[in-house]
Amino acid sequence: MTQVSAHDDDALGDHDAVGLVAALHEGAVSVPEVVEAAIRRVERVDPLLGAMAFTAYDRARVEARDPRGGFFAGVPTVVKDNVDVAGMPTREGTDAWVARPAPADGDFARMYLATGLLSLGKSQLSEFGFSAAAEHPRLGAVRSPWSTEHVAGASSAGSAALVASGALPIAHANDGGGSIRIPAAVNGLVGLKPTRGRLAQDRALREMPVRIVSDGVLTRSVRDTAAFLREAEHVYRNLSLPPVGDLTRPGRKRLRVALNTSGAGGVGASPEVRELTLRTAVLLEELGHHVEEVEAPTPPGFRDDFLLYWASLALVLLRTGRRQHGRSWDPDRLDHLTRGLARHATRNLHRLPGAVRRLRRSSVLLARHHEAHDVTLTPTLAHETPLVGHLDPTQPYETVIDRLTTWVAFTPLQNATGEPAISLPLATSAQGLPVGMMFGAAAGHEAVLLELAYELEEASPFARIGGSVGG
Repeated sequence: MTQVSAHDDDALGDHDAVGLVAALHEGAVSVPEVVEAAIRRVERVDPLLGAMAFTAYDRARVEARDPRGGFFAGVPTVVKDNVDVAGMPTREGTDAWVARPAPADGDFARMYLATGLLSLGKSQLSEFGFSAAAEHPRLGAVRSPWSTEHVAGASSAGSAALVASGALPIAHANDGGGSIRIPAAVNGLVGLKPTRGRLAQDRALREMPVRIVSDGVLTRSVRDTAAFLREAEHVYRNLSLPPVGDLTRPGRKRLRVALNTSGAGGVGASPEVRELTLRTAVLLEELGHHVEEVEAPTPPGFRDDFLLYWASLALVLLRTGRRQHGRSWDPDRLDHLTRGLARHATRNLHRLPGAVRRLRRSSVLLARHHEAHDVTLTPTLAHETPLVGHLDPTQPYETVIDRLTTWVAFTPLQNATGEPAISLPLATSAQGLPVGMMFGAAAGHEAVLLELAYELEEASPFARIGGSVGG
């Protein structure tokens, strides 16, 4: 396996984002030095990882001379290329149209950058985020820095590859079927999908019939994720949810943990992944938590309903492409997965209203589950990270969708219910690749997940590429 590390003896050092903020406040480094170091690191690793969709290095250098305020002032990052940032094109991982620079920041980017984070550009994703592997027909795959023979996982793959390699301390991700948690699991990162509505969100996502997408970040430490939610809450506060607040240490409460490795639709974990999940359950019990194995809390037919709703999004994109993108729109340049999803939706449109109703009701079922259990433990993914090419979207649709739904068997439930879930890098496969463990909680209970994550990070320190993470 070929590993890629960006770590160097420069202004970024081995700092996570919080550690970098401390170094900046102490005057040990300056924002221009940090940004220049990040640019050099990204330039060094991106030819091997394929993580960047658009670079804005000169703009970042200018902003570094007078960074906007906020806790993360001057900390370098990237924004995933399905969110509008003023002056940058939003390409959505596709060649189906010619993207022009966005006239203004979208609602999420406005909130994200108001925390002080400074973007070097846009990170690469799978076409429209539909696949769990960012493999572009023309540009090739986004590769894992743990092993460039393997995919970096899901549509936030570009962001994940840059953070895991050490090129950046923190990056934007979003999650409509697992795309914060999947790349976190594959790349040995912390990936929290927040509760629906926790963070500011672009209008198109707010208006979806089932609001399955949540934005967030990928980080190398629990404290970075906790600090981001704290700072985001200073910019945008959803009054219908309890505040996350300033979380800096493990919680004291011992939790009731529901363990499941069977997944949705009878698609369960591989023997190796199940064994690693059981080891995590043992660790929880050693820490004093109560673990009980339960049946998967998924409604009947959930897998088919979620796939149909997912497919309907592709159909909408296909039918509105010309109106949205003008004469440059060329549907023949869409990949086989996008077109296959649209065909699946067309053939099953009569079933879509029922699927939407059932997906909306799934939150009721999971809320009842969390009356008896504080946290649910599952593997983030059903089996080990696939090789590049396994989910290549130029293959027949039937091949790709079968492989995709078999691998991504656990993450979509919280997208339907809107509940929070976090993937933590608590295990390693026999191949030496990260394997994520996922913890879900009731809506609004990110604090429970973060306090548990702090505890597990202390008890079982996360493996890293290159240097250690910290101050």
